Amino acid sequence: MTKLRRYHAAVWDEPVVMEMGRRGRRGIMFPAADQAVTAAVGCAETLIPEGMRRTMPPALPEMSEPDVLRHYLHLSQQTLGMMGISLFGTCTMKYNARLNEALAARPELAEIHPLQDEETLQGVLEIIHRFDLALRELSGMDQFVFQPAGGADAAYTHACVTRAWLASRGELGKRDEIITSLQAHPCNPATAATAGFKVITLPLEEDGYPSLDALKAAVSDRTAALMINNPDDMGIYNPHIKEWVRVVHEAGGLCFYDHANFNGVMSRLRARELGFDACMYMLHKTFGAPKGGGGPAVGAYGCSAELAPFLPKPVVTFDGKSYHLDNDRDDSIGKVREFLGNIPVVLKAYAWVRSLGAEGIREAADLSVLANNYMDHELLKLRGVSRSHPQIDAWRMEMTRFSLGKLFEDTGVSAMDVQNRMVDYGIDAFWLSHEPWIVPQPFTPEAGEMWSKEDLDTWIAVLGAVIEEAYADPDKVRSAPHNQAVHQIKGAPLEDPAHWAMTWRAYVRKRAKAQG
Repeated sequence: MTKLRRYHAAVWDEPVVMEMGRRGRRGIMFPAADQAVTAAVGCAETLIPEGMRRTMPPALPEMSEPDVLRHYLHLSQQTLGMMGISLFGTCTMKYNARLNEALAARPELAEIHPLQDEETLQGVLEIIHRFDLALRELSGMDQFVFQPAGGADAAYTHACVTRAWLASRGELGKRDEIITSLQAHPCNPATAATAGFKVITLPLEEDGYPSLDALKAAVSDRTAALMINNPDDMGIYNPHIKEWVRVVHEAGGLCFYDHANFNGVMSRLRARELGFDACMYMLHKTFGAPKGGGGPAVGAYGCSAELAPFLPKPVVTFDGKSYHLDNDRDDSIGKVREFLGNIPVVLKAYAWVRSLGAEGIREAADLSVLANNYMDHELLKLRGVSRSHPQIDAWRMEMTRFSLGKLFEDTGVSAMDVQNRMVDYGIDAFWLSHEPWIVPQPFTPEAGEMWSKEDLDTWIAVLGAVIEEAYADPDKVRSAPHNQAVHQIKGAPLEDPAHWAMTWRAYVRKRAKAQG
């Protein structure tokens, strides 16, 4: 039996940084302007246009460097304590190698400007091009771009590429429907609608995916594209996917593979070989770069040679000697984001791919599937836990959609209550999922390849302990967390724009108004 560790987050009576500091304190003293500069312009201040000069000092706390370091150390102790095990679910949280962070911080990347002449960007462009080639190997596609700022942005890129492709064929006014499924990631129907398409959503059948007959009934001469993820967030892989692609192609539409759940099938399939015209990868998920509060995102979008002319520009090219930024692309949809996208994330993902190699990537996929199915076996032993489509007696991929619906019926303790209580054990709790209409009180742990069996056992044991608490003393779980720096807050004010504030100035203004 796994022994649970005692845990309590550090608690500091720490003010916000804007309330700290004393007049005259400094963390760094900047030198006076060079004499040559002052001699040339009279004084350094005249280098800044008059309309851009401050009329008064900025409202910033004046602090010494030790004061700043101590402040943020205290904040980190209050938050990082619960990040011992983060099976964040539907996010494939991976270890973000410190080496990769150091590489991205090097001046060769951190200090460049995207509008530099391409001759001075050769190293960066080479990394982008090499990573493009790596993703071509994994997908079978002919070209990748890294402008999109995340998975939804990549899906939107495809919707825009589809629109441009249809326009080039004189079919834009006719083909105005995009097909997806109830279990597809919400970004697929959302971005299709944003790009001006009508959305047809296919329901799920008993085997966990829409039937082929339902797809055939949905396609027509108005079909623009199919946008789908496979496997889905329930870990179910549609074995008829090649037939799906054939049906859509015969109807004259394109097929887009949302590869957000690529982790369990890396090196096991290639999107192009399944017939897809385009796909996307989340570099901040599958490829070991930080996600969420840990860093920015990139949705790598790749497509066939037929769609490549419509890609966002510029596209990085290589002529055998030098790397170039190709802006001379008349059919391009333009930009979906400024410049080249989050290139530090591309560097980290490239380093991850190079460090694992083909064999390592294959092993990572195998381990993620193994870990998920081990958790699936163990979690179903817990009271009050069930999973989606229990009638399917087959291995799930790298995640499984579980339900605490029975626990909620028995105790009134919700999945969110359980989540709040798990952090009292030092666990960064599960993702609450985005399809509660399919599975009540859902949660979706996703071990990936990085966690040990001992880590998985600890996570399972914590969930089991919280469930037993819910049956014995539900109020204790509903009022959690108890061992964190911040206890449960009232949610109502967060819905009231008169109370919440995203900036210090807004906080000061609203606090003054509340105090009369």
